[in-house]
Amino acid sequence: MIDFSLSEEERAVRDTVRSFISREVIPLEGQVLHNERAGRSGLDAGQLEELQGKAKASGLWGIDTPEEYGGANLGPVMAAITAMESGRTFVPFQFGGTADNILYAGTDEQKKEFLIPTINGDRRSCFAITEPGAGSDARAIRTRATKDGDDWVINGEKTFITQGNEADFVMVFAVTDPEKGADGGITCFLVDRAMGWRSEPIPTMGQWAPGSLVFDNVRVPARNILGEEGHGFRLAMQWIGQGRYMIPAKAVGASERLLDMAVEHAKNRVSMGHPIADYQAIQWMIADSHIEIEAVKLLTLRAAWQLQQGRNNSHASSIAKLTGAVTANKVVDRVLQIHGGMGYTKELPVERWYRELRLLRIYEGTDEIQRRTIARNLLKGHVKLGEIG
Repeated sequence: MIDFSLSEEERAVRDTVRSFISREVIPLEGQVLHNERAGRSGLDAGQLEELQGKAKASGLWGIDTPEEYGGANLGPVMAAITAMESGRTFVPFQFGGTADNILYAGTDEQKKEFLIPTINGDRRSCFAITEPGAGSDARAIRTRATKDGDDWVINGEKTFITQGNEADFVMVFAVTDPEKGADGGITCFLVDRAMGWRSEPIPTMGQWAPGSLVFDNVRVPARNILGEEGHGFRLAMQWIGQGRYMIPAKAVGASERLLDMAVEHAKNRVSMGHPIADYQAIQWMIADSHIEIEAVKLLTLRAAWQLQQGRNNSHASSIAKLTGAVTANKVVDRVLQIHGGMGYTKELPVERWYRELRLLRIYEGTDEIQRRTIARNLLKGHVKLGEIG
């Protein structure tokens, strides 16, 4: 039999994270809403730093970061569980002590300059592959890096880059040999903002404020190549694939919080002499939401478990990401419906969740791309039906 229960250690970490989110983070939601509706960012840098300091004091630091870099090294499953708990709030807070997975591919010098300061919270990074003409088709990027002596000169534009406006260095992917294509002609560079790239915020319907990055003759030394020259696309797919299960993990937390709100409202809102929880239409929306959330939870933990076992989890992650994104949007729509007109107003946070969760079906691989990936894996025999694990 498969044991789905958490170990004592896992349960203790989950409970600590849940308590921290409830005690320290959720109470800030009112302030975040007020700030955002006044045109300001959710929380200022000082508040986020203070929260991370409190989390670190509670032992919540580097959940999935190797111990040699000061992390807890609890693995992908615990990282997913932590994301489920932090997903219960829309306050833009992340536990510290982590860095992008591909930064571990750096040289000792690069780790000292980029990886370790990022883990310590002294530096902020962003990952830049998406371009105005290359979104889902990452192989179509046009940003060029041209060799000039011991340096490379980068020209091009990246778009919809998460943390692109806040980061002080970027992992940027550029074409270094157009004749070789994506599998041998794209290279990843570590580029400090001080080297000359600039960013502009892109307004969106949610709180996510990605950046548009411009590289105009940005000169980068060859020592700043991450990994091997020409093999950047492999790193890009590693970055995208391994962390994709964290998106549905966040979706689980948000969906559970929203469903809690719907249940509470249904029990207290009276219509035609009865709490609306007495009506079958409401009961079915609540039941369907719970069923779908539980399915996403298991799919997400399965993808995390596969990664923890050292297995390729890309197919499982695509399934979890697609299901999680679609489910979160179904749930928030039902929750808004249950709240009626008040759910549509800005007096309640439901509309805020509604706008934010819509993004899940687009970024880190659209619904359509996930379906294409899943179908391709089956049609080409990379995955066989009926397998367990």
